[in-house]
Amino acid sequence: MTQMIHSSLKSLVAMVFGVVLISASSALAQSTMIKGKVLDTKDQPMVGVAILIEPVGGTRKLTTKTDKRGEFIQLLTESGQYRITATDEKVGSAQTELRVSLGRTSEANMVLAPSTAANNDAKAAELKKVFEEGVTASRGGGHDAAIAKFQAALALSPACFDCQFNIGVAQLAKKDEKAAEAEWLKALALKADYAEAMNALSTLYNNQKRFDEAAAMSAKAAAAGGGSNADATFNQGIILWNQGKIAEAKAKFEETLKTNPAHADAHYQLGMALLNEGKLPDAVAAFESYVKLDPAGQYATQAKGMIAQLKK
Repeated sequence: MTQMIHSSLKSLVAMVFGVVLISASSALAQSTMIKGKVLDTKDQPMVGVAILIEPVGGTRKLTTKTDKRGEFIQLLTESGQYRITATDEKVGSAQTELRVSLGRTSEANMVLAPSTAANNDAKAAELKKVFEEGVTASRGGGHDAAIAKFQAALALSPACFDCQFNIGVAQLAKKDEKAAEAEWLKALALKADYAEAMNALSTLYNNQKRFDEAAAMSAKAAAAGGGSNADATFNQGIILWNQGKIAEAKAKFEETLKTNPAHADAHYQLGMALLNEGKLPDAVAAFESYVKLDPAGQYATQAKGMIAQLKK
């Protein structure tokens, strides 16, 4: 079957960064300062994070960095509202404000934590835009441009299994089966029950006459369930057909059509199986169903030709 580009994003996960503030104050005689600690999401100290402290509405800027324990201290001479900005080159920046009083130590402990595109509107919009540009490029035959767009989407969301899958589709369109296989396997590494990737690999292995691998992958796709059951069953039928097991293949094509009566390729392959059995009227009906469902499909010319010949 022809692999289709996924035009909806199942997964919009993009690594951007926010901040969680825990503020507290404790008495410390004759001392005015801001101290704090910067941790990652695993409660590990972040070393070398740049800290910028500035009075809100003022012009003075004080800078320091976190030490090996992820801690920082900055002495102050004035009370008031202060803005603290923590910046890590790899993570990004986060900002918060707190009030400082003379004679008291103000504490700002921060966690640089990943957020997702689902809760960050700007990043979600950027990811959606780049992904859709990739889909458009792929549908227009611009496979290299599509790959670049999906790679950009992956940079925004490393867990985007649809991005990885679509890169594989574009690679296959470029006739690079090895690269396509690698991308689909990466997609499965991101989502173990990704039936679409399993079906794509099953079809690829079948075309390469790697029948045992094709059968195993198709069985996994069928077990994954969901809307992909019909495709998985159809792939099993194709594998059996190529192994010369026509009766078993026919049963799979019939099973496919019970699951999805609009599965055009299953109608065509069922027609071929019926033709092999000498059931000509039934074969004609199957070919006609195929042409009706997919008049410009990959088997349309053959189907129309056989209909004309069998009706003579």
